[in-house]
Amino acid sequence: MTYFAGNYDVIVVGAGHAGSEAALASARLGQKTLLLTINLDAVAMLPCNPSIGGTGKGHLVREIDALGGEMGKIIDQTMIQCRMLNTGKGPAVHSLRAQTDKWDYQNAMRSVIENQDNLTLKQQEAVELFVDGGKVKGVGVQTGAVYHGKTVILCTGTYLRAKIFIGETQFYGGPGGLAPSMAFSDSLEKCGIPLQRFKTGTPARVDKRTLDFSKMSVQEGDVPIVPFSFDTEAIDIEQIPCYLTYTNEEGHQIIRENITRSPLHLGDIKGVGARYCPSIETKVERFADKDRHQVFIEPEGRYSNELYVQGMSSCLPEEVQISVYRTVPGMEKVEIMRPAYAIDYDCIIPGNLTASLEYMGIEGLFCAGQINGTSGYEEAAAQGLIAGINAVHKIQGKPPLILDRSQAYIGVLIDDIITKSADEPYRMMTSRSEYRLLLRQDNADLRLTPTGYDIGLISEERYQRFLKKREQIEAEKQRLQQVLVRPETEVNSWLASLGQPNLKNTFSLAELLKRPQITYANSRLVDPQRPELPQPVWEQVEVQIKYAGYIDKQIGQVRQFQKLENKRLATDLDYRAIHGLRIEAIEKLCSIRPESVGQAGRISGVSPADISVLLVYLDQQKRLKEGSGDDHS
Repeated sequence: MTYFAGNYDVIVVGAGHAGSEAALASARLGQKTLLLTINLDAVAMLPCNPSIGGTGKGHLVREIDALGGEMGKIIDQTMIQCRMLNTGKGPAVHSLRAQTDKWDYQNAMRSVIENQDNLTLKQQEAVELFVDGGKVKGVGVQTGAVYHGKTVILCTGTYLRAKIFIGETQFYGGPGGLAPSMAFSDSLEKCGIPLQRFKTGTPARVDKRTLDFSKMSVQEGDVPIVPFSFDTEAIDIEQIPCYLTYTNEEGHQIIRENITRSPLHLGDIKGVGARYCPSIETKVERFADKDRHQVFIEPEGRYSNELYVQGMSSCLPEEVQISVYRTVPGMEKVEIMRPAYAIDYDCIIPGNLTASLEYMGIEGLFCAGQINGTSGYEEAAAQGLIAGINAVHKIQGKPPLILDRSQAYIGVLIDDIITKSADEPYRMMTSRSEYRLLLRQDNADLRLTPTGYDIGLISEERYQRFLKKREQIEAEKQRLQQVLVRPETEVNSWLASLGQPNLKNTFSLAELLKRPQITYANSRLVDPQRPELPQPVWEQVEVQIKYAGYIDKQIGQVRQFQKLENKRLATDLDYRAIHGLRIEAIEKLCSIRPESVGQAGRISGVSPADISVLLVYLDQQKRLKEGSGDDHS
């Protein structure tokens, strides 16, 4: 029996990182929002690594924060260690990564959700999606309750028909020992939504008391800590170290001897896994020339003995896992608290989404997170935020928020998954962004805070602080252009101490800062009248001055990119009627329905020659319309 349980503007199915951001954004924008989760213990759960950020992923968290999302604030509150990665390289690839107390993280996010106006959180398993006349109508749950919604956002993570694999042991189950969602996939397929099967995995959790850290290298956090959120002024905590050790040939041999017991080897796992996060058995097979692989030991929480063994995910039988783990230096007597496992699950084909993350052919249905074929907490949260905003804009009749590849890593992420073939779980990396010098993690607020403010997720107080920061940056850049450094003895002695040649002419300090060894911090000697500025301000000044030439070059590339992005394509364009397009291009264009010529050019199977044909066709259509207009007048 079913019963009507209420009307909502936005219904969010799943309360992981995508669902949490989607529901908070919707509720904060004034819409009556329902957040459904299969278990309240799953809210913002970190079922895999106990960390937020990393290469490329840290950029996403900064962008989420700049737009008014929550993830950056929560990790700042709950981190137990933080490091800036890639500091030996340029600022484009600097990325924050923080270890978190995973239980504190969950509790902090859940507290925010439970206390958010316009938001109702319920433990209910969605079993049916209601669609009528090409429009979403609501969701039915296991208890028989039916909720009507103007929009629905699917954030189901890895729960759909989820199956766990530990060697020969196989059973239906969700991540972290929670129940899977078995019925909802059938409902999605009945609604005409095709599904595919992806796979992920996680390493064992081990008992801290059974490790010998003296045989490992300690990995300390950074001091001072750089926060994720632009709202966080400073973080002062006692940081907990991580440790580094390595696998060896003894363990590799055990894996080879037991590889036939792996469900990956046997073909039992139907889902496709990510290349960039392989299991230890895959690494041993794929990189047979390597005699060792890195293993990071990471704390799961501040008050727990449970440790995460980064780099050794596996789906081998539990007794084989124990044997392999005990060959690692420092882990000879290790006791496993939770075995490693693989999990495969249903997800949609993301090429069926528009750039707003609305599902093509079902008005009002949005999808975000791992259901879209992505991996990672940060990728999920970014999509959830955008889906939440766009669900609200759909209700309010506003145009969707679509960030392009030149504006944000979020734009790169969404464009990639809807445009390119999703043949494996998508993971964000800095190498995926062609404009990464413009999309640095340090300037995410400068790029996106005005957008967050216009949408309504950034408060007036925060926006005024942002405006002040931006004004300080511009004023200091102008001042440094006017500070003259003359070829005096004291100046040349300072330059010599930095390994720099003497000055023979007078330069502005801005010009001098372009030299690699000269920084804003060490140039105070030649700038005695320098104002006291917050570190984020002068760091931004330094980056913008040092890389001005490269930044200007990339801005020029963006202008060319935007010319093609601004050439819009009708969603009902008949590509079969365009003479000269190749058959493969026609099939891909009809399937993906790109929204611009630029997006069309990024589709696998659409060649530059096809784009030329498309441009000629659009130009012809424009001329015909102009001619028709002249005749009419």
